[in-house]
Amino acid sequence: MAALLVPPSPEDASGLTDGYPDSMASTGDSITRAMNPDPYLVGDQPEYSWSTGDNSTVESHYCRILQENSGIDGNNFNDAVSGAKMTDLNGQATTAVSQGVEYVTILMGANDVCTMSEAAMTDVPTFRSQFQQAMETLTSGLPDARIFVASIPDVYHLWFILNGNPTAVTRWNIFFICHSLLENPTSMAQADVERRDRVRQRNIDFNTQLDEVCGLYSNCLFDNWAGFNTQFEAIHVSTVDYFHPSIEGQTLKGRIQA
Repeated sequence: MAALLVPPSPEDASGLTDGYPDSMASTGDSITRAMNPDPYLVGDQPEYSWSTGDNSTVESHYCRILQENSGIDGNNFNDAVSGAKMTDLNGQATTAVSQGVEYVTILMGANDVCTMSEAAMTDVPTFRSQFQQAMETLTSGLPDARIFVASIPDVYHLWFILNGNPTAVTRWNIFFICHSLLENPTSMAQADVERRDRVRQRNIDFNTQLDEVCGLYSNCLFDNWAGFNTQFEAIHVSTVDYFHPSIEGQTLKGRIQA
């Protein structure tokens, strides 16, 4: 975990123990809430979160920090909200500030890409403005905290690996999952191919904003597109909704986004 394993310089120390934080908060949406990670675990299961989860199966950021610094024990706050969009991040950032944490993770934007239609996606300037507002809240309210920003996963890749799976297609259709990209999932009509390409480009454009804005702050680390570029497999996807990460997916996310 590059952001945490390197001991801070004296001017950056700010009370951190041996380079590790004594408290942390995760912000984001249902991915960070660990929704539907297993057929026997339906709904939000935050103990399996890649960030602040305390179930050792997942090897979350919290669990790995705890192995090195017992001072963080119990000081893991999951401020993410299922269904949240970037417009909601500032409110979550305000909560993290009130908790006085020393480390914050951000994984937000999947619901700005995944909407009921292509037209309903958040526009890029608005997305950037909303993210920058939340970063200002965090950096002004927690000037000594370290912030980790994860790139939005490649939703197109989800379609690519599962569009031939009849169960996945049925779940996507029944529950209107990420209709902006997953509508007509088996169609190769030109209009559907072009729509998927445009939605993927919006996914990329959002990650560009995350990268650029994070780079404006000395205490912010972007994952260098690791989350987006990871070629996850079917085993990493929930068999409840074929959209959220499975327990294996949460583990993979915790490993790559570190």
